[in-house]
Amino acid sequence: MKNAGICFLMFLFCFGLFATEEPGSYTISGYVKDAASGEALIGAGIYVKEIRKGTVTNAYGYYALTLQPGTYHLVFSYVGYVSQEKMVVLQHNLTLNIEMATEEKQLQTVVVTSEKADENVVKPEMSIVKMDVKTIKSVPALAGEIDPIKVIQLLPGVQPVSEGSSGFSVRGGAADQNLVLLDEATVYNASHALGFLSVFNNDAIKDIKLYKGDIPVQYGGRLSSLLDVRQKDGNMKHFAANGGLGMITSRLTLEGPLVKDRSSVMAAGRLAYPGLFFPFSPNPVTKKAKLYFYDLNLKGNYILSQKDRLFVSAYAGRDMLAILNVKFGWGNKTFTARWNHLFSDRLFCNTSIIYSDYDYLLSTRQAGFQVELTAGMKDWTLRHDYTFYLNPNNTLSFGFQSIFHTFMPGEFNPGGENNSFAPFKVQTSRALEHALYVGNQQKAGEKLTIEYGVRYSFMQNIGPQRVYLLNAAHEIDRIDTISSHRIYYTHAGWEGFEPRAGFTFLLTSRSSIKGNYMRSRQFVQLASNSVIGFPLDLWVPCSPNIKPQTGDQYAIGFFRNFFDNRVEGSVELYYKSMQNQIDFRDFAQITFNEQIDKEFRTGKAKSYGIELLLRKQSGKLQGWTGYTYSRAKRYFPEINGGKPYSAPYDRPHTLSVVIMYNLTPSFQLSANWIYYTGTAITMPTGKYNYEGQIVGIVSQRNGYRLPDYHRLDLGITWKQKEKPGKKFYQEVILSVYNVYNRKNPWMIDYGPDEKDPSKMKFTQIVIFPRIPSLSWNFRF
Repeated sequence: MKNAGICFLMFLFCFGLFATEEPGSYTISGYVKDAASGEALIGAGIYVKEIRKGTVTNAYGYYALTLQPGTYHLVFSYVGYVSQEKMVVLQHNLTLNIEMATEEKQLQTVVVTSEKADENVVKPEMSIVKMDVKTIKSVPALAGEIDPIKVIQLLPGVQPVSEGSSGFSVRGGAADQNLVLLDEATVYNASHALGFLSVFNNDAIKDIKLYKGDIPVQYGGRLSSLLDVRQKDGNMKHFAANGGLGMITSRLTLEGPLVKDRSSVMAAGRLAYPGLFFPFSPNPVTKKAKLYFYDLNLKGNYILSQKDRLFVSAYAGRDMLAILNVKFGWGNKTFTARWNHLFSDRLFCNTSIIYSDYDYLLSTRQAGFQVELTAGMKDWTLRHDYTFYLNPNNTLSFGFQSIFHTFMPGEFNPGGENNSFAPFKVQTSRALEHALYVGNQQKAGEKLTIEYGVRYSFMQNIGPQRVYLLNAAHEIDRIDTISSHRIYYTHAGWEGFEPRAGFTFLLTSRSSIKGNYMRSRQFVQLASNSVIGFPLDLWVPCSPNIKPQTGDQYAIGFFRNFFDNRVEGSVELYYKSMQNQIDFRDFAQITFNEQIDKEFRTGKAKSYGIELLLRKQSGKLQGWTGYTYSRAKRYFPEINGGKPYSAPYDRPHTLSVVIMYNLTPSFQLSANWIYYTGTAITMPTGKYNYEGQIVGIVSQRNGYRLPDYHRLDLGITWKQKEKPGKKFYQEVILSVYNVYNRKNPWMIDYGPDEKDPSKMKFTQIVIFPRIPSLSWNFRF
């Protein structure tokens, strides 16, 4: 079946390549940018009226169309911008760069059409969420802190792993099955403040897109989703600044040209100080605790020539938490250097060198004694990607990627005059992860568009390494010592092929049916016993004992617009089957365990569901309503007595309502309400006495649920009106999180009852009551 699918894809490639450039044709190409800043617009639409076909800009704002000589009318559109129509007389290859103005700049003089009103119906993609930065700013937020991930969690198919957490589950997948990229660099821990905020500073973000399925063939390595975040390039026209002050953070972003219309730079910083409120806590331990974090974003770009452009971007963020004599520190660092090159008007190439680093530190110090624990991982990545604009009917993409992983599970460094411990280091693991891919988007007539491609991925484990080979009972069978930097195990074979395909069929001008199939593999996984996820969790690679995870996802959807395309509607159904899934045996030892493979258990998982969405993006009243019915089950022969059990992210019902109303040009009201089924948890069903201690007896894995979750958030925004010649603008945002003070449990703690130790006591822990917040933002 798998071989037949690959052969079918090769047939489609050959069929598509027959329709190559016709003799005597010419190419229109160029970049689509923001008129005010020079920022490239990702995914802008270019539609040719005469042939009723078009294309979209790539991740760098570039487009190309190959047409026969003649006169054409091209319509350029992008959400939130004024559409432009250009007439061109095509008699030779033509460069046509477009600068588009936002609605606010031309609202009084131009009829605004934004992106094509039927874009969600005709665009050949599904299971994709693209959030506008302005929409993200309008949604009421926890403590008033704007967070792109928190807004994405309000959409169908996406769920937070716990209240207030920036970790998320997509269509029944685990949090570590999401590939999170910042300017193509992997972010291994996208959370601040123990998960309550994400690392993404909204002021520094240009574009954010979540693929719940239908992941482009050039990306892989995770089973569930791709979160692709792009930083601002920097203002090419003039110096600009924006920032703000909130209850727990301060932000400042500076950007401007180094050489006007040729190079620019952007620098952004964010400092959070939630620890300022700790002295007001009634808890004596919390009163003396300290917590802060920071983010630094930097990006520069330079147009070397009409065919070459260079981008350099970096990110650094870190958290520090101190409780009594214990200090925690964790953070990410990324670096990306990218070179865009045009071999011709139709062949676009990008080469990227990428560095990712995540580490954590845990230390304690007492009189005459101190201990320091460190761990982390690093990646070096090389990407080489091509886009070939064959003709208006075919756009071909191909390339390769190689990643050098370094996993540092832990190092123990004791010190002090009273210390009696010896230093200890868990051995470092290394691996190479490679992928080759080719894909094509093909317009097969006026009503049908198909996408198809195949990706081949494999991993190689590298020495030096002590390799613990296990038997079927998870005991050590033998130990191999790899003394040199050589490859000692390769995860390849036919299983490495990842075919992907999708289609869009237009039923009418306002409705369509879409479907896709996606196969993916995952070579690294998070070693964590916690659903919530903490900074001390570890990433581990596949090994001779652990096979790569694989997943197959099928989805089909119906898309329909109403009320003259002012309201978008969609229904999507999906089914996901996953093999070689990872879980832990009961009472697993994860940290500082060189033989961690013994703790893993493997099995299967499946998830399925239906997602409904109604969304309105124009007029005074905007927002969306989303509902998801989903199930996520796991099957492990050595867990739960071999019986199926609910995954921690199995929540049958999720409902969200988001409303934004522009009361006047200066005032906007906003609200969101969310409901979901309580999280599946494991609870003790009995107890026994062990050496004088009451110990709970755990039976069915995830056999109980927390109470159902729901809350209401409200916000009001005042902002200054746009006026000609005015340069400084400000806005004030007042919001209330959890308006009716719902006592949603974050977790259930249990242990012996202090009054009667023979009994178990269960305590519901609530961490987010009603929280009002006030923030002030500015720009000039």
